[in-house]
Amino acid sequence: MESVRAVLIDIDGVLTVSWRPLPGAVEALREVREAGPAVLLVTNTTSRTRSSIAGTLADAGFPVSADDILTAPAATAAYLAEHRPGARCALLNSGDIEEDLDGVTVVDMTETDAVPDVVLVGGAGPGFGYEALDRAFGHLQRGAGLVAMHRNLYWRTAEGLRLDSGAFLAGLERAARVEAEITGKPARAFFEAALSRLGVGADEAVMVGDDVESDVLAAQRAGVTGVLVRTGKFQPEALEAADGTPDHVIDSFADLPALLRESAQQ
Repeated sequence: MESVRAVLIDIDGVLTVSWRPLPGAVEALREVREAGPAVLLVTNTTSRTRSSIAGTLADAGFPVSADDILTAPAATAAYLAEHRPGARCALLNSGDIEEDLDGVTVVDMTETDAVPDVVLVGGAGPGFGYEALDRAFGHLQRGAGLVAMHRNLYWRTAEGLRLDSGAFLAGLERAARVEAEITGKPARAFFEAALSRLGVGADEAVMVGDDVESDVLAAQRAGVTGVLVRTGKFQPEALEAADGTPDHVIDSFADLPALLRESAQQ
């Protein structure tokens, strides 16, 4: 990490939990920005748009705007435009994210009778009821493609861990005998899109996350230095069972400025 020009940062579990700032996170982000590296918040959050996320974070004191955020839905829109232009997408998601799905033709999962071109899976929540999942299964059996914004199995809230869409996605894949195309983390293309947006090389960037597999090791496979924080969804047993070793492990995002300073001095 001798020449860090960009810092990629997960939001949920790293900067916030249930959208409330973690101790020292606001001050640490300000310090990182003042030190000079470009900053991009990269998130698999599928319950809010970039502008909504930016507003919530700014209200909490974080120095960010919508331009500083790359969401899985926004990355998905770019992916579909390139690989499935004009596709009719039946969306299975909790939360209104259509603003970030610019250019994507979205149809309601439970109301469409015609087979869509794509079943598009976002984040879990109340919308993941049996009726919607069974309708998605039917579309897949009749030839629809399967695109998912991520494979996250769970995320952390103030009340504890909550089940995410990765658990349902695995069931859909197995039942319909299809494999989803992943557009958010841990897809290599997601990290490459983030680096391209900032105009930096992988060896000039650091990724900070609480998910050892989807955030940190996935970034390292893309050539980015990985930093795992022991907050959010972090679990010691997940680190022990991980398919690799993070480049760095720190207690929280509040420790990142010191890590960057130490690395620059080596």
